[in-house]
Amino acid sequence: METTMPEANHADAMRLLIDAQRSAFAAEGAVSAAVRRDRLQRVIDLLVEHVDALCEAMHQDFGNRPAVFSLANDVLGSLGSLKHARDHFEQWLGDDPRPSVAPFDNFGATAWVRYQPKGTVGIIGTWNAPLFTLLSPLASVFAAGNRAVLKPSEVTPRTAELLARLVERAFSPAELAVVTGGADVAAAFSAQPWDHMVFTGSGAIGKEVMRAAAANLVPVTLELGGKSPVLIGASADLRNAAERIVVGKNLNGGQLCVAPDVVWLPEPQLEAFIAAAREVQEGLYPTVADNGDVVSVINARHFERIEGYLADARARGARIEVLGEAVEGERAASRRMPLRVVVDPPRDSAIARHEIFGPAMVINTYRALPEAVAAINADARPLALYYFGTDAAEEQWVLDHTLSGGVSINDVTMHPALHDAPFGGVGASGMGHYHGREGFLAFSHARAVYKAGHHDPRREWGMLPPYTDAFRAMLRAALTP
Repeated sequence: METTMPEANHADAMRLLIDAQRSAFAAEGAVSAAVRRDRLQRVIDLLVEHVDALCEAMHQDFGNRPAVFSLANDVLGSLGSLKHARDHFEQWLGDDPRPSVAPFDNFGATAWVRYQPKGTVGIIGTWNAPLFTLLSPLASVFAAGNRAVLKPSEVTPRTAELLARLVERAFSPAELAVVTGGADVAAAFSAQPWDHMVFTGSGAIGKEVMRAAAANLVPVTLELGGKSPVLIGASADLRNAAERIVVGKNLNGGQLCVAPDVVWLPEPQLEAFIAAAREVQEGLYPTVADNGDVVSVINARHFERIEGYLADARARGARIEVLGEAVEGERAASRRMPLRVVVDPPRDSAIARHEIFGPAMVINTYRALPEAVAAINADARPLALYYFGTDAAEEQWVLDHTLSGGVSINDVTMHPALHDAPFGGVGASGMGHYHGREGFLAFSHARAVYKAGHHDPRREWGMLPPYTDAFRAMLRAALTP
């Protein structure tokens, strides 16, 4: 099929594609383990065979994105999800026996839950991880026996177009297809009657996607990011915490949904932390504007957005520290930015309210840890929360008194790499999840099945009309506390 649709025909073309997948799904019946494995393997083979071309496409889309990062994050990250699904999904198949209904179980009645594919799943990816946000959920979708249509982000058009060509060669569109295009295509995609839909992106667009899905009662999995906070306890190794936070913040130029956004630390440790963070940053990136290891901000609009956050904080009197080489004037044309930290900005400043999604970070100080936790809990639920410390009781207290999509302890951005644990958000950071058996279950319909036994005792026991006093007494006797 055409990967880029004529503007007037978005909805009609997608509906034809969905109908073709549904017809093939209905004709197929039970999806065998061999078919599921083959579909997963074909995606794996596609990535392995075309890794260099895919990394180059991502590099071109960003302006500068080191191949080593694209390989580690998007290619190997996707391969991890796909291979885990391939190697474990058979353990998740099969009926799940359940207790039957008493007293009919005494006469051979049985019950079980059967996990069946839902049908056709639409997956909308995002530009910051243009392969991972499509192919990692696809691993769970295929493991569950579904078919899928992918919608890559238009912000990374070279990657989207290449992926569309590669998928078209490896798959029938009745199994897997890619549609490309801008916001109008995405809007038409969201409005289709999918059997399930996955969206990764901002909360504002997530609301629009969910609203469109609601019109067709389509269940959704939303991964929406948020201002993922870091809590540094008094017992933490400050130098180690600074290094791990700086390393994590620099991944993809800070353009990750689980990037640390706000660091909370004890007030007396502020200057030591900034000094340690500066030392780490300058060691990792001695230069910025001409450094091939620095990921560019994706485009001019996002570059100006981040600069606007910093300008707003500066105008409000916030202290801003530049960690590493400053980049100004013509040298900023590469859109490679140093890491800047904003200390204790006003709560109503733009950088304190919005997800930064770039190489900048807020540092807030606290006098007592519950004060920081209360501030975190006053905001929307984040996709990730990070805690640094060696105090086991404090660690447990933090886990008990916060709620986030996932948690990494004494590190950042690591829990999404757990292929056998669910990845997803909660509240404003999203709903639903993928990865592992939980991902398989998310894209399966859990179908309850009851099978009657060899004998039905209801008539002889007086359980059918005309009802008797004995039956009424039996029902009353069942009313136990």
